[in-house]
Amino acid sequence: MTILETVMTEPGALTEAAIALDDHYAAHNYSPLPVVAASAEGAWITDVEGRRYLDCLAAYSAVNFGHRNPEVVATAHAQLDTVTLVSRAFHSDRLGPFCAALAELCGKDMVLPMNSGAEAVESGLKVARKWGTDVKGVPTDQSNIIVAHNNFHGRTTTIISFSDDETARRGFGPYTPGFRAVPFGDADALAAAIDEHTVAVLLEPIQGEAGIIVPADDYLPRVRALCTERNVLMIADEIQAGLARTGRTFACDHWGVVPDVYLLGKALGGGVVPLSAVVANRDVLGVLHPGEHGSTFGGNPLATAIGTTVVAMLARGEYQSRSAELGQRLHARLRGLVGHGVLAVRGMGLWAGVDVDPRIGTGKSVSLRLAALGVLVKDTHGSTLRFAPPIVITEEEIDWAVDQFATVLTDALASPTATTA
Repeated sequence: MTILETVMTEPGALTEAAIALDDHYAAHNYSPLPVVAASAEGAWITDVEGRRYLDCLAAYSAVNFGHRNPEVVATAHAQLDTVTLVSRAFHSDRLGPFCAALAELCGKDMVLPMNSGAEAVESGLKVARKWGTDVKGVPTDQSNIIVAHNNFHGRTTTIISFSDDETARRGFGPYTPGFRAVPFGDADALAAAIDEHTVAVLLEPIQGEAGIIVPADDYLPRVRALCTERNVLMIADEIQAGLARTGRTFACDHWGVVPDVYLLGKALGGGVVPLSAVVANRDVLGVLHPGEHGSTFGGNPLATAIGTTVVAMLARGEYQSRSAELGQRLHARLRGLVGHGVLAVRGMGLWAGVDVDPRIGTGKSVSLRLAALGVLVKDTHGSTLRFAPPIVITEEEIDWAVDQFATVLTDALASPTATTA
């Protein structure tokens, strides 16, 4: 009997069969939790067996507004009845309104729409290099871009070239030159790294994959001042941190910092389609000319219609306020577990990195035990869990999720030898 036949004929083992089918035919570039989603709504996912889980990851911020948000789904349905893709070979009646709305939200002039977050980063890097050549006057092939250690900007060949993650790098060389890494949060080191050929500084305002690392309050303002003083573009990767996740429209807003370039993605597509963007003023994005960059799907009518609705939702401010208010509750409840199986809690808004006491087990083992209790989180860097629920989550759901986490910690501390899975 084939794996596919097993799926069709053994409904009592739907989860195992579905996972086996994935394992057989899908490349093993992820190590997911053993949960097979069949439907989702709001902050909840239902699996193929009918079990319900509170989603406290929100697809790494792509589902900020909840699964199947009614406003977003209504827009998608309406657009599916008209036109979905023409490529950029033609204009569409959805592209201009989206770019205008997003530019206004960001306080910038122009938008370069793409698809994935990694595409936005790659596009931002190309724009920075072209700006360096055409505007700053850096000699051809001599530009450099400064990045932070422990960054995460994606997994394309160029991006992994300046990553510290050996799992992402090993075996994928040769690597793309032209990048200098300095410690995140160290403005002095950044200043020392800038030279006459530096065209940009690329940073996550809050580092996500590293464990939700929030910099000191003077860091981003100093970066902004350095970039202005040295004629260097400040590029903020707000792909995970932005669009209401931290309680503000952009994470940079917490420090009153406006970068030269915003890189956006994930939540921009409303949890329905891939949609990303590079947003900057005309003196930056204006360096691109026809034929120098492109994407068949970038800026397609379906995605930009959805993106316009997402921008309108953000313009109301309700999601930012909700994230800030509920984030206070989430962080207070999680901080109450420090000393009881938790070593530290970091983050802003509905975004928290939780360092688990090694006596409890690994982050992966804890996430597996939480999944068994109906709460979905994901580990990073071995012993850190990330809590990033959809912003539509309620106070009661937050309390319930943290209560399940407390149960896992209590049980693990009572029987530490059972926590090493």
